[in-house]
Amino acid sequence: MKEGDFVSNFILKDENGNEYDLYKNLDKRVLLAFYPKDDTPVCSTQLAEYNNNLEEFEKNGVKVVGISTDSVDSHEKFCSKLKLNFPLLSDVDKKVSKQFDAINLIGMNKRMLVLIGTDKKVLWLDSTLPVTYIKTGDILEKVQQLNS
Repeated sequence: MKEGDFVSNFILKDENGNEYDLYKNLDKRVLLAFYPKDDTPVCSTQLAEYNNNLEEFEKNGVKVVGISTDSVDSHEKFCSKLKLNFPLLSDVDKKVSKQFDAINLIGMNKRMLVLIGTDKKVLWLDSTLPVTYIKTGDILEKVQQLNS
């Protein structure tokens, strides 16, 4: 998957067991935040930071959505612990993660961001090593470049 590619629709269950339909959420751009594992230090720090900056994402017309291969139950506990105000999607069969080439060599999710436009195309994507993540300021800077 690369910038400009068309994104096929997907439906995954969120932390509450509700279906999340990508296309039904593209009234704004959607930032898919693929991450390796619930309740691990870097993932917790990353998602907590994004949660603390949701207002900034929203001001820039971006909805944040987390995705990992963890179960709905695991996501529910993780969301509750961090008090996250955005959905975490459960991709246990790794179908969506594979669609975005977000699976690493050991079968876990890479730490990867994919920004999808309202036109169903990839606007931007980036990935980092598992021990680090892309900070909100850097994401918003990229979003603002795309806006201009």
